[in-house]
Amino acid sequence: MKIQSKSVEIGGKKLTLEIGRFAEQATSAVVASYGETMVLATVVSSKPREDLDYFPLQVEYVERLYAGGRIKGSRWVKREGRPTDEATLTARLIDRSIRPLFPEGYKNEIQVIITVLSVDAENDADIPAICAVSAALSLSDIPWEGPVGAVRVGLVPKNGEGVFIVNPSYQDLAYSQLDLVMASTPKAVIMLEGGAKEVPEEKILSALEFGQKEAQKIISLIEDLTKKFGQKKQKVENKDIDANLVKKIEKEWFSKLEELVEMMAQKEEAGGLLEEIHEALGEKYPEEKKETLVKVVEKLLKKTLRQKILDKQKRPDGRVADQIRPLEVEVGLLPRTHGSAMFRRGSTQALTVTTLGSPSLEQLIENMEGEESKRYIHHYYMPPFSLGEAGRVGSPSRREIGHGALAERALEPVIPSEEKFPYTIRVVSEIMSSNGSTSMASVCGSTLSLMDAGVPIKAPVSGIAMGMVSDGQKQVILSDIIGLEDFNGDMDFKVAGTKEGLTAIQMDVKRTDLELKTIKQILSQAKVGRLFILEKMLSVLPESRAQVSKFAPKIEVVKVPVEKIGEIIGPGGKIIRKIITETGAAVDVEDDGSVNISSPDQEVVNKAVEWVKSLIREVKAGEIFEGTVKRIQPFGAFVEVLPGKEGLVHVSRMSTEFVSDPTDVVQVGQKVKVKVTEIDDQGRINLSMNLDGERKRPSDFPRQGFDRRPHRPRQRPSRFPRR
Repeated sequence: MKIQSKSVEIGGKKLTLEIGRFAEQATSAVVASYGETMVLATVVSSKPREDLDYFPLQVEYVERLYAGGRIKGSRWVKREGRPTDEATLTARLIDRSIRPLFPEGYKNEIQVIITVLSVDAENDADIPAICAVSAALSLSDIPWEGPVGAVRVGLVPKNGEGVFIVNPSYQDLAYSQLDLVMASTPKAVIMLEGGAKEVPEEKILSALEFGQKEAQKIISLIEDLTKKFGQKKQKVENKDIDANLVKKIEKEWFSKLEELVEMMAQKEEAGGLLEEIHEALGEKYPEEKKETLVKVVEKLLKKTLRQKILDKQKRPDGRVADQIRPLEVEVGLLPRTHGSAMFRRGSTQALTVTTLGSPSLEQLIENMEGEESKRYIHHYYMPPFSLGEAGRVGSPSRREIGHGALAERALEPVIPSEEKFPYTIRVVSEIMSSNGSTSMASVCGSTLSLMDAGVPIKAPVSGIAMGMVSDGQKQVILSDIIGLEDFNGDMDFKVAGTKEGLTAIQMDVKRTDLELKTIKQILSQAKVGRLFILEKMLSVLPESRAQVSKFAPKIEVVKVPVEKIGEIIGPGGKIIRKIITETGAAVDVEDDGSVNISSPDQEVVNKAVEWVKSLIREVKAGEIFEGTVKRIQPFGAFVEVLPGKEGLVHVSRMSTEFVSDPTDVVQVGQKVKVKVTEIDDQGRINLSMNLDGERKRPSDFPRQGFDRRPHRPRQRPSRFPRR
């Protein structure tokens, strides 16, 4: 096939989609370029897998260091390793943008691989990646109800107001109040993922409207490409279950199905009743396969749940649509941790723990663009026991990485600056019990845990998961959804924020007709729920504790001129090692002149701080110090007036009387009062032991327990050159 391409201008830059250059044996392959960022998206479809009860879609996002002209920093391993967290999050972003548009019952295994070929310093590869995958699926023979267009929306200050921009650069995002990624069809929003700096709901809706118009340009581009080069789509053979069988079972078992839904909603042991239903159906309909009967029960359970919500406005656990489950909050549970909190919402329970560390413990991340660091880190763990199951334990799953990133994003805007709070902060969410909305429980628990640790967050954050059930005519918006409503409903919309505005949103849908007016209703109902939850949280801990835990390190940062860094470190690290050894504090010097000093003991920190400050202090003529004699030479004594700073008391300045031997007056280690007489043109400090208005004789200086050495007559020495 000849190389073909089409382009459109988005945000002042050209987005180009190209086919025919790479991967000719794939079902479909598209290269997307935006600026100098380039990605290759390939799609491959296999034969149907009828044995599966789920749609086997696999999305892999592959980062290559060569894309940014980099070689792995390890001296022993140069090949890229397992996917980074960022790669995992981008793969999830793409998956969520395309999954709702595959037809129900389609069981062909689909593998989507996105390889990043080139990255510039301006444009993230995630938006071109979604667009490339959308184009590849549209051009292929795979049945898919796309295309989708994806854009990133920013909100940057201009002329005193916020202005929306499409696909902001990395530089723009540094000033943006909003970082919102959205995927949209011509009629509906399919996926949302974003972080914000307390942006009101009204602004978010305006951003969605703005983004949807820009996404339409990309959709039109893909449609034009598909009309010319697209393949004929496969026919989907959806093997429907016998409708008469479904009706019979529904009529016979309706009351039991309602009971089963209620039990499952309350996380009660429903396995016995479910097994009873399966056995009874197997005996009554022996001609039907067991798998068929299981599917019928699943279908009827979903129908029963949805009808109850739509027709009776009653949810499986008995709540009304906007009702929040019972809340329980506790702080300071773990005695030796720096901060801890337990947040429970119904059967969902999260234990969240905060640990504080020195700035040197920041996480360093190596990626295609270079290296970066993180001082606020959130890790999320959901062990099998939280679901009442025995299962895999090991490296974090994609879901755990995604939920941790969402909770991290929700709190990031309220984390104090490093200048105000010079700590590395790690928050860990341990999900103790799961029945829906665990990521938002992590957000609420994180707020309380940080406050318990004494982190002066700018504002407390709460979160809620919203859902929806719709049949196209009627719809019910649900607040604080449980797992059963998430699985059988049409949406999972997570919303987190402060009283002032939103800090994070994430939306996944199963329907393809979600309009902006519905999103407006959801955000409005979510705000009521968020503020209700926040009020409960603050009733337990109204504000951050005034002090960090006694078990947390105490940290001070001393700013020194860059040209003075050498004086702190010393030759071969001699000075800094001495500070660490003698004080017991941890001392780290940054390239910008920040000296980070930490220790669990505040007195140790204070001692090290004074030492560092004394090293950069300028000694001035006329100052008086109580110094320590460090060395004695025939021509005088060297006295340390500040740590690391010595001056010379010439023998002629030791007394108003003649001194033939400095050891007649002082000994090494002796404390003496000295006055700075001058700083010479070479920066050397000259001292005198004859203070203003005082007349000193050798006998006036206490010997401090040193034995007097025998006097050896010698000529009065002249001042020798300084060694």
